[in-house]
Amino acid sequence: MSEVLPPPSVLRFGAFEADLRAGELRKRRRKIRLQEKPFQVLAALLQRPGEVVTREELREKLWPAETFVEFDDNINTAISRVREALGDTAEHPHFVETLPRHGYRFIAAVESTDEPSRPAAGLRLIWIAGLAFLALVVAAFALNVGQWRERLFGTGSSSIRSLAVLPLENLSSDPEQDYFADGMTEALITELGKISAL
Repeated sequence: MSEVLPPPSVLRFGAFEADLRAGELRKRRRKIRLQEKPFQVLAALLQRPGEVVTREELREKLWPAETFVEFDDNINTAISRVREALGDTAEHPHFVETLPRHGYRFIAAVESTDEPSRPAAGLRLIWIAGLAFLALVVAAFALNVGQWRERLFGTGSSSIRSLAVLPLENLSSDPEQDYFADGMTEALITELGKISAL
């Protein structure tokens, strides 16, 4: 008797992966916000790539028979949210194709696995180290350590008496990491404020 294997828990397509067990959609290891019902619609489409999933099948999967909802509006909203999360459009689909009055089809190639991709372990540490290095370089420039600013830019006859610190930018594309850039900017301003020559 052959053993029945459970369905794969992670489905990859393009730059995306859907972790069905965790209920998460990620793009290049970064989590993308997608509400529960739109994620369930996406999961239903991903589990049958290239096949038509009818609106009736989606209704049965997402809302039990005794549940009363305005199904057409809800399914349209869920599909719109899925497309928005994937950067897809109904007019020129790359992922979700609409079959008018019938259903939807997932048209991209889907790869199955049981292991979600792991985020780069040291990525955050590298990002923080890069910001710290940048702050040190700016501080060394402002303090004119070793008089290298004069050697680099000329005779040194004119001295800098003021300095503007522009906000550092969060290059990680993760809005939850904005506080690192803000904190580094504030720390730099505080340290430069201690210099009596400025």
